[in-house]
Amino acid sequence: MAIKKHTAEQIIGKPREADVLQSQGMSMEEILRQLCISDATYYKWRKEYGGLRIDQAKRLKELEQENNRLRKVVADLTIDNSILKEVTRGNY
Repeated sequence: MAIKKHTAEQIIGKPREADVLQSQGMSMEEILRQLCISDATYYKWRKEYGGLRIDQAKRLKELEQENNRLRKVVADLTIDNSILKEVTRGNY
């Protein structure tokens, strides 16, 4: 199964829709099958985005992407720094 990128609206909307369907008496298996998400995804979204509004979820995803980008930059700079230290240790 291919990995899908879900929008903030979907991440907020699907657990709310699941609550509505559950209150109508559907089983959790039926609900998750209808929403096309796994149970792990549902509980992860419920834990991370439980009380957020759509604009807050969008901002959270943006911050996570920026954080990942900055981590990569720091890792690259750390490697460059260690290479430069190795070069300067030589007997020239």
